[in-house]
Amino acid sequence: MKFQIIPDTASTFAEKVDPLWWFLVILTVVMTGFIAVLVFTFAMKYRRRGPNEKTLYIHGSTKLELFWSITPLIIFLGIFFWNASLYYDYFTPPPDCLDVYITGKQWMWKVQYPEGQREINELHVPVGRPVKLTMASEDVIHSFFVPAFRLKRDVVPGHHNTTWFQATKTGRFHWFCAEYCGTQHSGMIGWVTVMEPTDYENWLAGGGVTGSMASQGEKLFQQLGCSTCHLLDEQGRCPILRHVYSNPVKLDDGRTVTADDGYIRESILNPNAKIVAGFKRDIMPTFQGQVSEEGLMQLLAYIKSLSKGQQPATGNQTIGAQQTGQGTGTARMGGSVPRSATGGPPTGAIPVSERTQNPTERKK
Repeated sequence: MKFQIIPDTASTFAEKVDPLWWFLVILTVVMTGFIAVLVFTFAMKYRRRGPNEKTLYIHGSTKLELFWSITPLIIFLGIFFWNASLYYDYFTPPPDCLDVYITGKQWMWKVQYPEGQREINELHVPVGRPVKLTMASEDVIHSFFVPAFRLKRDVVPGHHNTTWFQATKTGRFHWFCAEYCGTQHSGMIGWVTVMEPTDYENWLAGGGVTGSMASQGEKLFQQLGCSTCHLLDEQGRCPILRHVYSNPVKLDDGRTVTADDGYIRESILNPNAKIVAGFKRDIMPTFQGQVSEEGLMQLLAYIKSLSKGQQPATGNQTIGAQQTGQGTGTARMGGSVPRSATGGPPTGAIPVSERTQNPTERKK
């Protein structure tokens, strides 16, 4: 096994973080050494040499005091703005990202790709392309950590967490759960395989796929009865979802919010939390506990697909300001919850077998 003090540098973010890290290390070492030398020198030079020796009265130096006050301030402000720039980049993914969806549960990572592929504890990505990870937890707090990418993001139950990276070299890179999550926490690990773009396309083309995430989300959308109220091309009991994602939504309390991942998720699990202007509450049932995190991500992928190729709405294009004609339903995805054609729960619901799934589950 190769022992490394410093992990590989395999992402664009790692190339930006490492100079700051080395700057802080060097600054800390230099200042620690400088202060240690001053302490030793002054202790020897100004020590009391006899019982009758009196301490000299030393006048302060305004220039010196200004120097050791202003200089650290300038250095610390520089570090702050340097960090702030990296922080902004870290939480601002480019618009052309490849979307990948990851669900953490004790003690495995389940990966879904937009094209429909699924993996357990494995992630395949192309080199040189930004990848956005939308992550959720089914049980406790986990933390997705890839040292070679300088990437670490907590995955908290109850909402979606996102992060992104762009790999700069091919190879296999270890990832870990960096948040203690139970007795088998140390085994909750995986590998990121970075491939050339052509190899990645070949990998996508191989293996059986039952449909893209958007098509699976559309199927779940139909099974849950959402389509009875959310019509795509005409006003129904609830708002039209076409062109909704990433656009501003006018609420009944006067606020305007953006229909992002968190808003869509909240809309499904807590329909009365935010009501679109012109629609009523208490029409749509809650799907809390009925749809798994993977099912929520499939629904999210489907709703995203309804807005592909559209420019964000502005001004009088705000959702809710338009959809008020016949609106008598809630602002959320509504309708009754029918059973599937076989009499079982809808696809994406939480089956009993899913709750006790073995961590050694293989790639689907």
